[in-house]
Amino acid sequence: MIDAALHARQLALPGFEPRNQQALADARVLVIGAGGLGSAVLPALAAAGVGTIGIIDDDVVERSNLHRQTVHAAADVGRRKVDSAAERLVAIAPAAEVIRHPSRFEGEAALALARDYDLIVDGSDTFATRYLADDVASITGRPLVWGAVLAYGGQAGVGRLAGGPGYRDLFPSPPPPGTVLDCARGGVLPTVCGIVGSIMATEVIKIITGIGQPLTGRVTTYDALTGAFRELAYAADPTAEPVTGLMDYAAFCGVDAGGDPEAAGTDALTAPQLAARLSAPGGAERVQLVDVREEWEFAIGSIPGARLMPLGALPAMLDVLDADRPVIAYCHHGIRSLTALAVLRAAGFDAQHLEGGIDAWSAQVDPDVARY
Repeated sequence: MIDAALHARQLALPGFEPRNQQALADARVLVIGAGGLGSAVLPALAAAGVGTIGIIDDDVVERSNLHRQTVHAAADVGRRKVDSAAERLVAIAPAAEVIRHPSRFEGEAALALARDYDLIVDGSDTFATRYLADDVASITGRPLVWGAVLAYGGQAGVGRLAGGPGYRDLFPSPPPPGTVLDCARGGVLPTVCGIVGSIMATEVIKIITGIGQPLTGRVTTYDALTGAFRELAYAADPTAEPVTGLMDYAAFCGVDAGGDPEAAGTDALTAPQLAARLSAPGGAERVQLVDVREEWEFAIGSIPGARLMPLGALPAMLDVLDADRPVIAYCHHGIRSLTALAVLRAAGFDAQHLEGGIDAWSAQVDPDVARY
């Protein structure tokens, strides 16, 4: 039975009725990760009245977590995250059933666990887990709410809702190992976790109650430095094979692959240097500008004259390039383009890459190119 007094302000919302609150009370939600995103998602779901919340995380609280993982306190350092997070949720919503899963979300156990819940929330911080969560959602028919944060930005979306598109449709292949920094190396603004996590929790509430329009087939991105949000639409890939089983996600994402992308080459151009080169007489015709981001990123903005060749597809597309003309590769922040540089040089091209990526181009050369 719902507590009308506890949720009075929620029940006062236009279009939000007792049946919606009851749907929350009856719902079973599994949250992957009790870290930065989980710290925003978990208390919000408990406070909103979700009846059963599962938390799966095999990590312990470290001091470096506390600035963004606010579901934990200084006294929790060294404790299992599922324990400190669960205690916080029970303090917020004593009537909620909080189930602790002190393990990794992996393998066949992940499939079995997902079937015990109505909806999955992925607040993990590895590509291997993100692809696994998407496949588990596809196989079990559970909707998936996902989010990701790094540095000053983040993104969130909904996958596999009523047979809709999923994470794999947005990102068909993972970035090569070493091309995307983790939070330990790239940092993260703690408030970004709160904003993206709140969006994720809102999507969970919308899906369970049926109010509003979930972010299915759309991804919303947030840039803390500008305060801007941007929404991008995507669709299911009609040529993709249906997911019928799990795979080796570590191998798929190259987790065990060796090599340092920083060693791929250091021949970089700054944004002003590239602008000067392109604006010189005949400069734009003498070079081949290659954008190695994903299609949805290219749609946000690009450098004039660039050819889209996503990094995952680059090796198979090299034959469209002129071997006698130099190539300049760029990405978002200049990380993926380092790997592209190695691919291009291994194929015999005279190649350079843009230091700082299109973000530097926007900040230093052309502010009309949108930042994200």
